Amino acid sequence: MRNCIEYVLQEHKTEQALVYVTGPAPEELTYDSVYKCFLDEKKIWGKDSGRMYAHNIISWHKDEQISLQEALEFGKAFAEKWFQGFQTLIGVHKDRNHVHVHLVTNTVSYEDGHKLHNSRADLERMKQFTNEMCRQRSLTVATKGKDFYGKDLEEGHVIAWSKDKYHLLANEAKESHVAACAIACMEVMEDCAGKEEFIEKMAQKGWKVTWKDSRKNITFENEEGKKVRDSNISKTFHMNITKEALTDEFERQNQIRSNRESEEELEQYYRDIIAAVGGNGTGSADSNNGERQSIEAVVTEPEVIPGAEKGMGREDTDAELRDGTASGEKQSIRERLEVYRETVKQREQEQQLANQKHKRTRGRGR
Repeated sequence: MRNCIEYVLQEHKTEQALVYVTGPAPEELTYDSVYKCFLDEKKIWGKDSGRMYAHNIISWHKDEQISLQEALEFGKAFAEKWFQGFQTLIGVHKDRNHVHVHLVTNTVSYEDGHKLHNSRADLERMKQFTNEMCRQRSLTVATKGKDFYGKDLEEGHVIAWSKDKYHLLANEAKESHVAACAIACMEVMEDCAGKEEFIEKMAQKGWKVTWKDSRKNITFENEEGKKVRDSNISKTFHMNITKEALTDEFERQNQIRSNRESEEELEQYYRDIIAAVGGNGTGSADSNNGERQSIEAVVTEPEVIPGAEKGMGREDTDAELRDGTASGEKQSIRERLEVYRETVKQREQEQQLANQKHKRTRGRGR
């Protein structure tokens, strides 16, 4: 508690005009006097052990139109309402390019000696209360997934609501197991086919993953025994690390890999076709523009395949290929590949008939 109070009252960060203590307070606000005042209050009620203080930060964007004095008044109003009956040191810091106010609260009430307790639900209500105060003062209200200007946040953009997360941002030199876990997740999730592979690759990076259907959250634990939940990563960083989101990402990556394999298969098949029918009919591949066609061109415009002659009873098939299907519906790469294969087989049969008729040697078909 003493170190936190000393940090808030550092002279290069604030000044006497920007600090205040609610409830019983010393005449001069120094870290020694404030610490002693808080400690004395605890001793009066016989509660000078356990959790000693609560530390919260209210921060505004660098472009927010709020003065240092207005920030102090905001902090005082917040503390007197939210921490009613508890001593709270309020200090506005001016050492960064954005205005922010620290609140250090004694966990023992000076009114009746009861201890301060905040649940996760209380923290959410605290955030909503802060937002309402901002609205009343025509200040910007933080919106999930949006930045100060109302634009969508990019994945990886960092937000913070608590003391620990704030210090993660304020002091980048300190390592954070939450940040390390988030980085590991980002590196692993895009290269996994499913849950089991994700767990295995996270283990290779030093993270044990507990992912059970009976539990709402995924829990990560590093080799030092430090744990972090998926929900904590999601809130700390603008990332969606949940069971549903990871499963969707695995399926998306699987689809991408499947499409890539289909395209590679189609491209190889295209090369085989060119090798098989090149030089037939009206000429070779070089005599038909001499340029290799793209996969899309082959699928949508099959009539220009080198060596493939028009006017041989294939108008319906060509139209089917151009339109995707006879009904005009868009086909997948695999479906188009199957149609293409059938078309090639038909053309091979026609070519064989032509060979027999003209007694000429043709390129070998597949």
